[in-house]
Amino acid sequence: MGYKKHNNRLFGWIMFDWATQPYATLLLTFIFAPYFSEIVIDKKISLGVTDYIAKAEAQSLWGLGLTISGIIVACLAPILGTMADSSGGHRRYISFFSVLYILGAGGLWLAIPETFNIVLVLSFFIIGLVGMELATIFTNSFLPTLGTPEEIGRISGNGWAMGYVGGLIALALALLFFAENKQGLTVLGKSPAFGLNAELREGTRAIGPLSALWFAFFMIPFFLFVRSNNIKKTAISIYEALKKIIDTFKKQKINRTLFTFLLSSMFYRDALNAIYSFGGLYAYGVLGWSVTDIGLFGILALVFGALFSWLGGIADSRFGPNAVIKVAIICLIIATLSIMMITPETIYGFNVSKTNLYGSFTLSDILFYFCGALIGGAGGVLQSASRTMVVIHSESSKVTEAFGFYAFCGKATAFLAPLMISIVTYISHSQRVGMLPIVFLFVVGFILLTFVKKDS
Repeated sequence: MGYKKHNNRLFGWIMFDWATQPYATLLLTFIFAPYFSEIVIDKKISLGVTDYIAKAEAQSLWGLGLTISGIIVACLAPILGTMADSSGGHRRYISFFSVLYILGAGGLWLAIPETFNIVLVLSFFIIGLVGMELATIFTNSFLPTLGTPEEIGRISGNGWAMGYVGGLIALALALLFFAENKQGLTVLGKSPAFGLNAELREGTRAIGPLSALWFAFFMIPFFLFVRSNNIKKTAISIYEALKKIIDTFKKQKINRTLFTFLLSSMFYRDALNAIYSFGGLYAYGVLGWSVTDIGLFGILALVFGALFSWLGGIADSRFGPNAVIKVAIICLIIATLSIMMITPETIYGFNVSKTNLYGSFTLSDILFYFCGALIGGAGGVLQSASRTMVVIHSESSKVTEAFGFYAFCGKATAFLAPLMISIVTYISHSQRVGMLPIVFLFVVGFILLTFVKKDS
């Protein structure tokens, strides 16, 4: 019975990744983000703004929304995490932020092209994203209790892999039956399912409410099977939580190896999140891809993400997470620089033909797809191995505390990349130049990681 309960608990925990993935896949990256960009660009052009500047302004506005959500999460995460550690009730926090997820995702139905209100739409998107991010902090705190330190790397990798598989299925369903192109057709060449009005883009807008329903249904196993091992009863105030945060920071600073890794992860995780957040907008604005084209790009990235997350767990066990993370960062730097050097007319500065090489795909399109596969694979490995690093470089009696601080570090600068991209894009009026801060953050993270000497 104990073995069965353990398996059920592990299954319930993994299902959180499965449940939340549509927000990251469908809304943050591959479906709603380019739709938002498309509508904003059309509105700007109708007001007399040039196409080139309209695309940059759309990316800048999207970056502003991500910046706001990042600041909110950075401010709330450490306080709420510390209060939950002292008083228990992690599931109550998860329930509350799950409601925000559902409310925010469902509200995106209101992104009607003719009456598109940028402030309203971004507000709903921010609410849902904040809900997902804060709920994730509390669910990650269960990871050290799911297995031995030797098993954590594999469990973490399996969780990421299952999340990618869930995202892949959700994305496939969205492309096949709901997300329509400008001609009002899905990938199957048909109108959106259930009689949704393609002229009002109801198929694409329905992705928000459908993501909310997906989350609500697949969170059932989590709430059925995942319980806290030790529920603490002592509630603390916000002031006491802040004091504990400062004390935790001082203690972790003594552990130089862990502190350096956490500092490194602040930068490279921010860069990775930025790729996921802006990739769809970039493909729409620079390559002129449709929502369905970007969705197919997402399927490729998710397939490689699932595969390499699983393989990364094996490499993690054999070579250690430090080496795995370094290789992943190098791959991501190469992929990001390559994306910046791809336009419909040029690749790495060389003129190329816009003639279709395979079906409707040009050489630029094919190379962009390859970069997407590299980002998906390396990104999955990076996130999985990072959680293993926390376990390895933490004291056995303080693993949960270390994960709490890891969560804080992941959000403390979550606004940095979107803000930098938003500012650089606004100043340069170029989406390509606007992506440069991502490379900078990856490089900083890699340099800091070289000071993390060993896996032990």
